[in-house]
Amino acid sequence: MFLTALKKQNPALIDTAADYLRKGRLLPDTYVIDVDQFTANANRIKAKADELGIKLYAMTKQIGRNPELARILVDECQYQGIVCVDFKEARQLAGAGIKVAHIGHLVQPPSGMITSIVENIQPEVITVYSLDKAREISAAAVNANRTQGILLKFYRVDDHMYVNQESGFPFEQLEQVLAAITALPNIKLAGLTHFPCFLYNPKTQTTQPTKNLSTLKLSGDQAKALGYSIEQLNGPSSTSCETLPMLAEYGGTHGEPGHALTGTTPANQDGSQPEKISMLYLSEVSHHYEEHSYCYGGGYYRRGNLVSALVWQNDINQTEQEMIVPVSNDDDSSIDYHLKLEGKFAIGSPVIMAFRTQIFVTRSDVALISGISQGAPRLMGVYDSLGNEVFHG
Repeated sequence: MFLTALKKQNPALIDTAADYLRKGRLLPDTYVIDVDQFTANANRIKAKADELGIKLYAMTKQIGRNPELARILVDECQYQGIVCVDFKEARQLAGAGIKVAHIGHLVQPPSGMITSIVENIQPEVITVYSLDKAREISAAAVNANRTQGILLKFYRVDDHMYVNQESGFPFEQLEQVLAAITALPNIKLAGLTHFPCFLYNPKTQTTQPTKNLSTLKLSGDQAKALGYSIEQLNGPSSTSCETLPMLAEYGGTHGEPGHALTGTTPANQDGSQPEKISMLYLSEVSHHYEEHSYCYGGGYYRRGNLVSALVWQNDINQTEQEMIVPVSNDDDSSIDYHLKLEGKFAIGSPVIMAFRTQIFVTRSDVALISGISQGAPRLMGVYDSLGNEVFHG
């Protein structure tokens, strides 16, 4: 999906990853991240957000809940903190000493972890989908002698919901829900949220607001009309330099960059966006079967729009040539032990791919490399897909 953009925007990352594989410094099934370009993307998004008066919670699930990159985002780039889309990510990053700012969206914190979250992690906000969960948070906040901020999500019947992510309060119940929530002790209604607020339109090749963003604005307007102070309208999904101005137009106050940090928003398929590709997927040819080559898998994401790979092959003069070939996974329901490449290539040949991913649901390693653009690459470390360190550079 992003191979063309990768070759256009960051060819040095390709060369570095392939070189590290040949030298045995990296293994197949590794996402390789150009830390300098990642940081440049983060700073570029932050500058645009500052210009528009929007605050940012950074999302790390796509990059494997990586604590080193999270630390860069908070400490160096001055993001408000990390948004943890599930409670295990909150546990992982808080344990690494990272500031966790937002929990509960997309996954509610479980009852058995509420006390730990409220007392120890102390996020700025917790998104709440039910009065029962709000009551649990309220009780924990009373016991901890602190006030916990929460966000609420209201939806209308024609809003866009991903399968298994259906959640929130009906818009028609807004007045009753707000009254019930604000009556709870040690709870502060910080604001409202929704998801997804932006989606890519392949026909126009631009990212556009969804109906959800209109619902978010309408909910905020209705809450203010009822006399409630709404400090935060959080409009996540595809937060980037492209979408931040639109978020501001709708009154949004907070965004949550994820894919834009690695330059892998759908709008950047042609390499046209200010955020440059800073991540690729590295594999190597494992074996042949009939007329095809198979490379090591483990990092395939079925919604990633993976279509092609870059492979090296020796020509008749034994000179290595780059080739872009089709790559496929014939059955999304099967484990991706391998991915199939069209054609036969030498065993051990490096394979480079670039596609939309969610590293935290893969088996992949994550390698962080700095100094690529200066021609002096340095392997900072290798982590597993959940942010645990495998190797320190």
